[in-house]
Amino acid sequence: MCKLFHKIAADFRAARDRDPAARGWSGAVEVILSYPGFHALLLHRICHCLHSNFHIPVLPRLLSQLTRFLTGIEIHPGATIGEGVFIDHGMGVVIGETAEVGNNVTIYQGVTLGGTGKEAGKRHPTVEENVVVGAGAKVLGNIRVGHHSMVGAGSVVLKDVPPSCTVVGIPGVVVRQKGKRILACSSLNHQDLPDPIQEQLGQLEQEVEDHIKRWLNRVLEEWKTNESQQLHHSEK
Repeated sequence: MCKLFHKIAADFRAARDRDPAARGWSGAVEVILSYPGFHALLLHRICHCLHSNFHIPVLPRLLSQLTRFLTGIEIHPGATIGEGVFIDHGMGVVIGETAEVGNNVTIYQGVTLGGTGKEAGKRHPTVEENVVVGAGAKVLGNIRVGHHSMVGAGSVVLKDVPPSCTVVGIPGVVVRQKGKRILACSSLNHQDLPDPIQEQLGQLEQEVEDHIKRWLNRVLEEWKTNESQQLHHSEK
């Protein structure tokens, strides 16, 4: 029971620390009374305790559905959620039964930590500590998102992400790893994240343009050579 209250207190502190709108004593009251992410995590911890510790059937699932109705956030009672997790706004967040979320993870609205089929056993992702998952991102299947990584808004991640990486796109592409830029990227400011598909199309367009220029130059050189030869023959 003490561990349960410790996790709830950590979730409360996470909301205060990571949301600039939660300022002062009024911000603390707002977190308690009006933050659906905090409410969903609080109720999930109760459901998870009933489901995993006491193995009570049906009731935890009913409570999780009530939580979804009240908050717009669906977390299966079997999901394992670490301490200090912050779900910002939260509408449309779905976390599957065998998902594992580490400590100090931040999840924005519309995120799905889901499965890709009907296989039994572990079928949902593992998100390690200090990961940020941007709005609308989908992390699917039994994959692992390494610690201190960032998943850009709207990305679809289907493969493992190494630690300390930034991944964006559909499907997700690693654009930065351990501080070294693989593609131009500055932070999780969603408007600043690179578009790897657009960059690849730009490179392809440049290659086609260069090829056309080389072809035109070759045709022009051949035409000049032919003109020179014809002029030489005519002078003879």
